[in-house]
Amino acid sequence: MTLIPSARDNSLGEARQKAEVDAFVDLSLVIVYLTRHDRALKKFQTRKTDVRSMMSSDDLARVRKEYSRHSLDELDVDLNPFVQFQQWFEQAVNAELPEPNAMALATATPDGRPSTRMVLLKGFDERGFVFYTNYEGRKSIDLAANPQAAVLFFWVELERQVRIEGTVEKTSKQESEEYFKTRPLESRLSAWASKQSSIIPSRSFLEQKMSDLEHRYGNREIPLPPFWGGFRIQPQVFEFWQGRENRLHDRVRYMRQGGVWQIERLSP
Repeated sequence: MTLIPSARDNSLGEARQKAEVDAFVDLSLVIVYLTRHDRALKKFQTRKTDVRSMMSSDDLARVRKEYSRHSLDELDVDLNPFVQFQQWFEQAVNAELPEPNAMALATATPDGRPSTRMVLLKGFDERGFVFYTNYEGRKSIDLAANPQAAVLFFWVELERQVRIEGTVEKTSKQESEEYFKTRPLESRLSAWASKQSSIIPSRSFLEQKMSDLEHRYGNREIPLPPFWGGFRIQPQVFEFWQGRENRLHDRVRYMRQGGVWQIERLSP
């Protein structure tokens, strides 16, 4: 006699089969994870050994360079630090240095916890130095709570540094919009796609957001995100550093005192 299974029996069989498949998939994922983890651990251990052997104190002690290209005298610099910066910046641009407008931006939390990152200078005049960013990222959170910053330009080919310290304020919405319109299409989309400093699951997650935005806007104008704009650093201190032989570097500092810039030479 051939028994015909009931609908209930079929349902139970399908449920059991699905459970077995799910269990198999879960087990496969665990195996993949453990395999990748094991490989990553072995790779890390290998790299750790390599780094220790490569970066010894003796090796680092021998890494040095003498600076002898230029000199800097406090009697020869311009009385206005913005003019002096303009002169050095133009020389960096004319020397065709890679990204001469790149600067290290240092911020700190109110309790003094610092952080540094590279940003790009996008404008300067006697009001200050401007860069643009997401207003919800870490540097913006730092600046909202502690509106002071320092930036450093390092033009190694010219053996020069410029340090600037000052207070920080946001640029106007109009100024941010005018700059935003000059950005390439993809850069305007990425400003919308990236929730800066937040954790994301993968690179593909970010690329999918970009793809979605491309379809959403098409050929339409991309507006300025409400969480994106500029900051202006209003300098209180400039320091111009010129590398010299035997580490006897030239350092000239400008300090604003009552609306007047005081010029001083510092010991290296």
